[in-house]
Parts: sequence; structure tokens; C-alpha cells
Amino acid sequence: MPMNLPNWLTVSRILLIPLFVVVFYLPWRGAEGAAAVIFVVAAITDWLDGYLARRWGQTSRFGAFLDPVADKLIVAVALIVVLQRDARALMVLPVVIIISREITVSALREWMAEIGERAKVAVSGLGKLKTTVQMVALVLLIGFQRNNPLYTLGVAGLYAAALLTVWSMASYLRAAWPTLKANA
Repeated sequence: MPMNLPNWLTVSRILLIPLFVVVFYLPWRGAEGAAAVIFVVAAITDWLDGYLARRWGQTSRFGAFLDPVADKLIVAVALIVVLQRDARALMVLPVVIIISREITVSALREWMAEIGERAKVAVSGLGKLKTTVQMVALVLLIGFQRNNPLYTLGVAGLYAAALLTVWSMASYLRAAWPTLKANA
């Protein structure tokens, strides 16, 4: 397991999860803002680890495995704390859609990799757009209270991310369908 800087950045994203949760629930004014900053740092490491790995020629099988795991963990935890704080039905739908998509696409990629066809479901521009919209929405939902217009913008962003999530999942399933059908 090569532990270069990109892989350390990925590991750091996982290690930030407990800190994010603890800070989010601290009983002091500004805790949510501090948690949002931690989430932003994690989001930056998501971009930076891949960029550095490609730029420095330090991609690895370990990094290719761990990076999406770290991404899904931090996003799932953020979605759960946001939903716990604002448990309205309005919030449940996009959270369920996003988490369900992540599980489905992860399983699809794993299966496609097992049969040697992972490239057919590689991350697309649409998937990257979904991730960006999702991260921005989560920062707003973590850092602001329901009475703040930026929180409302975060809710709208979460719905936009959910729509992009469904669209990107359909795109991945469409790309994989001939292989799925042939290998059923």
C-alpha cells in the first residue's frame, strides 16, 4: 500500500469525519460554521488528492479504492447530520435519493470491475457536476440555520444535486446496460 501524499490526503478525509461530527454537535455558538469549514477542507482534499496523484504520477490501486470510499463516507455522514437537524419530509427525499444512488453506483462499478468493464462506468463530467453541487449545498446546510436564506439556497442545491444524482445514475446504468444484459 503506497502511502504517498495523495493517499494521505484521502486518509485525512476519513479522519476528519469524527472531528466534523463532534464539532457539529458542540454546544457553542459557531459550531456549525466550524463544522462547515471542516467539511470544506474535506471537499478540497477530495479534489486535491486526485489532482496530485495524476499530476505527480502517483495513482495507485489503493488510492483508486479508498478515494470513492472516503467521498461517500463524508457525504453520507454530512447528509445524516443535516437530516437529523432538519428532519422534515422535504429533506428526507433528496437524502434518500443521494445515498441510494451512491450505493447503487458503487455496486455497479464493483460488478463492472469484476468482469473487466470498469471503464464503461468511469466518473463522468455529469458525476463531477453532481458532486460539486452536492458539496456546495451541504456546506450551506451545515453552516447555516433554517431561518437563513443561504440555508434555503442549500435546500434548493440539495434538490438540484438529487436530480443530477438520478440523471448521472441513469447515465451510468445506460452505459453498463449492454454488459449487464450480456452477463446476467
